[in-house]
Amino acid sequence: MNKNYYAIIMAGGIGSRFWPISRTSHPKQFIDILGTGKTLIQNTYERFLKICPKENIYVVTNEIYTDLVKTQLPDMTDSQILTEPVMRNTAPCVAYGCYKIESLNPDAVIVVAPSDHLILNEAGFISSIENSLKTAEEHKCLVTLGIMPSRPDTGYGYIQYNEEVIDEKFHKVKTFTEKPTLEIAKTFIQSGDFLWNAGIFIWSAKAIVSAFDKYLPDMHEIFADARTVYNSENEKPHVHNAYQRCTNISIDYGIMEKADNVYVLPSEFGWSDLGTWASVYQLVEKDYVGNAVIPAEKVIMYDSSNCMVNVPDDKLVILKGLHDYIVVESNNTLLICPKEDEQNVKQVVADVKQKFGTKYI
Repeated sequence: MNKNYYAIIMAGGIGSRFWPISRTSHPKQFIDILGTGKTLIQNTYERFLKICPKENIYVVTNEIYTDLVKTQLPDMTDSQILTEPVMRNTAPCVAYGCYKIESLNPDAVIVVAPSDHLILNEAGFISSIENSLKTAEEHKCLVTLGIMPSRPDTGYGYIQYNEEVIDEKFHKVKTFTEKPTLEIAKTFIQSGDFLWNAGIFIWSAKAIVSAFDKYLPDMHEIFADARTVYNSENEKPHVHNAYQRCTNISIDYGIMEKADNVYVLPSEFGWSDLGTWASVYQLVEKDYVGNAVIPAEKVIMYDSSNCMVNVPDDKLVILKGLHDYIVVESNNTLLICPKEDEQNVKQVVADVKQKFGTKYI
């Protein structure tokens, strides 16, 4: 196993679209959403154990989730759990992890990935990552994985690529597009040169530090100045203080959309970002009328179809006459919502917070 290969798992989000199961105090990356026996972050960690040494895997998360990470990933040392005092989007998160690794090993090659994605074809994923690590190391470029789209989905960002290729498979990126309208998504699919943006990045430590220096110089200065304290007892107070000065900006917008050395690897490995209950519904087992129930022991359904039901396993639930609904109960909260309206859950959470404070959030 290559000692220069590193992984950064981003685990700071709150997963509000999975409310009420995903809460601020216990968000979706720490939950066994699919009923597999392992949480999403545990599955992500185990995938990276097959790519790099376990001491080279880092988690960046909000400070309030430190104990959750330690409990669910007991092999991780304190120095591998990097904590953020505030949410500042993905650019500071990526910078913290990459600059710390660069200070340890200037020859490092790093994969950065979210903690809450589903990968069905693990061998295909590992192959894509290992190929990307080699290309990023040899060509000093920034690599991202693009998923071959199966439908015009409005929930994903898109990557357009051109004909310029390195290492036979890596295409030069032409444009990044945020979540499009359905009509635009349809034209993307028809054109044949667009991929879903998986939010998975691969680069050498030198290449990403150079990119921060060029495109986000203020952020570069913040994390370059911290080189004297990385891996010391002063790291946490210094970085937490510095975080307050960081711009709230994504790595996509801050660097990937601006850099001229970005390449994408078209990939297929059974990927889902598990962003909504509808994405879970597509993946789990359903009965003969399309109902997906997790767990199913005490749920009885009459004249109901195509529903996504997730309720406590000790609760008896009877549903009648529901079609295409999401029914979720957790933490003394019940949500019943048409599947087509699930993108509004974020607004529901905001309304609940305004009316009842943070007790149910």
